[in-house]
Amino acid sequence: MTDQAMSPLRRRMIEDMTIRKFAAKTQHDYLQRIKHFAVFLGRSPDTASFEDVRRYQLHLVAGGAGVPTLNQSGSTLRFFFRITLGRADILNHTQFVHEPRKLPVVLSPEEVARFLESAPGLKYKAAFSVAYGAGLRVSEVVALKVSDIDSKRMVIRIEQGKGNKDRYVMLSPHLLELLRAWYKAARPQGWLFPGMNPVNPMTTRQFRRACHATARMAEIDKRVSPHTLRHSFATHLLEQNTDIRVIQVLLGHAKLDTTALYTRVATKIIREIMSPLDRITGKLKEGFEPPA
Repeated sequence: MTDQAMSPLRRRMIEDMTIRKFAAKTQHDYLQRIKHFAVFLGRSPDTASFEDVRRYQLHLVAGGAGVPTLNQSGSTLRFFFRITLGRADILNHTQFVHEPRKLPVVLSPEEVARFLESAPGLKYKAAFSVAYGAGLRVSEVVALKVSDIDSKRMVIRIEQGKGNKDRYVMLSPHLLELLRAWYKAARPQGWLFPGMNPVNPMTTRQFRRACHATARMAEIDKRVSPHTLRHSFATHLLEQNTDIRVIQVLLGHAKLDTTALYTRVATKIIREIMSPLDRITGKLKEGFEPPA
């Protein structure tokens, strides 16, 4: 948005998001996307026509934007025109793109152990262990405070996770022991995993960089990201016959369908299922009589 002309519009959009209790990061992302739209237009975005919106979406596609970026942009434009401007007519021209669901990358228990042992220091070993041991998103790990660790009830409090929802997740005895070792060594105040400036938490970017470096050190030949640890947590629980509805609660998924994706990568479960071919082959062998 251009500063002087857009200031009232920007303020109104912020108010609209605040009323709906959008998280600070969500508000920032929405404002940045509208600013990008305004730069493309070369004028105030409240003057845009449906043809402008269509041209902008074509511009994003031509620039190589992925499906998530296109859909995030669409959501932002829908909010801006429908809520802030009250122009629902534009909504017919903001298209959402269906993204084929790919199987998540999952580490084996042995690979997870190797990964954690290769972490660059106790701080990152503890942070990675929280991501895997409790199935947290990277944004949830870096936002943890010391006070969120409840050793009496053996749970971790996740405050304002995805969808602005609070929840509790499991705190295993081994994870608690590791967190106590980290606390004893660093004495963090406030943030459980402080950044370079202790006033601020570790950034998601720092976490990701350390994650990629650790995967290389562990010589894991897979595309490992922070979310890989969360995927592995869910898959390993499923392979231990944990009820999928319990896993849904632990992960903070709103829909069971999202959690059900892990049934497609739980290879231990797949291996233990008897193929119907093996069953009929066994029966054929039992009833087989060699010719006289």
